[in-house]
Amino acid sequence: MENVLGFVALAAGIIVGLGAMGASIGIGLVGSKFLEASARQPELINELQTKLFILAGLIDAAFLIGVAISLLFAYANPFIAPLAA
Repeated sequence: MENVLGFVALAAGIIVGLGAMGASIGIGLVGSKFLEASARQPELINELQTKLFILAGLIDAAFLIGVAISLLFAYANPFIAPLAA
């Protein structure tokens, strides 16, 4: 039983860690492309900035969903209940 709890904690850490790494890489790429596009066509900065913030919000939302799932597994794990019985 203690082994399973250790694996759950490890899995939750991996979910959060990989999610944070993916979100930071994604926001970095989106930001760099925004700067390139705004340097090429400065008249489109307002439209591009709106799209940048929408994409950044979606990327962060995906990361926060991963955090919520890892917290679900850490505190209310549906897979451990059958093992305890």
